[in-house]
Amino acid sequence: MDRKTVLSKVTKIVSEKLGVDEKKITETSKLVDDLNADSLDLVDLVMAVEEEFGVKIADSDLEKISTVKDVVDYILSRS
Repeated sequence: MDRKTVLSKVTKIVSEKLGVDEKKITETSKLVDDLNADSLDLVDLVMAVEEEFGVKIADSDLEKISTVKDVVDYILSRS
């Protein structure tokens, strides 16, 4: 899967889970600071990403993920 496809899917998931317009989501968007995700939102988001891409995001790795780009990079590094 190429980066553009992964980014598109991640953006769609983030939009659905956080109720943010897809057009306002960029790779540099910070999940907590820019998109107002709380800890429950992040858990929901991780579960949706894991299901969509068939990857498991370890709790220790989750601490390193703060932007949409981080999510995309993580998925690409695991697929």
